[in-house]
Amino acid sequence: MKKIIFIISLMFLITGCTNINELSYDEIIQEFSTKPLKSNNYRTGYKYYLPREMQVVDSTLFNEVLEDGQNTYYLYVDTVSYLNNVSYDFKNDEMNIYFANIAYDDKYGYVEINLYENEQYLVEIMYNYAKIEVIVDEKYINKALLSAINILKSIEYNDSIITNLLEEDVLNFAEEEFNIFENTNNDDNYVEFSDDSYESNEQEIPDTDLIN
Repeated sequence: MKKIIFIISLMFLITGCTNINELSYDEIIQEFSTKPLKSNNYRTGYKYYLPREMQVVDSTLFNEVLEDGQNTYYLYVDTVSYLNNVSYDFKNDEMNIYFANIAYDDKYGYVEINLYENEQYLVEIMYNYAKIEVIVDEKYINKALLSAINILKSIEYNDSIITNLLEEDVLNFAEEEFNIFENTNNDDNYVEFSDDSYESNEQEIPDTDLIN
């Protein structure tokens, strides 16, 4: 009997699974320092990993709408700033519920959480020249943070494709459409998508993410 208990305990130690709701925001953000999972979504000029429980419901050149069954995530990718190696400083306006600057692997950004309305929260994460915004109930904040982190840290850019697009002047509209470096406390900068335009785009995704 003791042997069985030992084996079960050892399995828990090896897997390192943690209830995400028991973690602090600071602990979740440490996931930026772990190795990103292999990309499974490929776009013009970049690719990224999409967690198993999520799907793409709308996609334009550098904007994606993602869903996880409870919430809708808006992903913006700024290939222009990436190619030009733009650098910014992000400052806390002291009105946020939570704010943290991020810097890993020579990539940078911020995490910001604000009370939105109707007891919901606006979660904004910018990292590696891409940004995710999602409005969630408080019980989903940790899950949204982890999903967004896994996506943003996995983004890889294709310099040659982005350069070709710039030369063709295709990206001019993207610079004016949305500035991912401008963190706000309102939804004025959201890209709006009509509900009728959502189309399911389910695909086979690798195993569930675990926090080690």
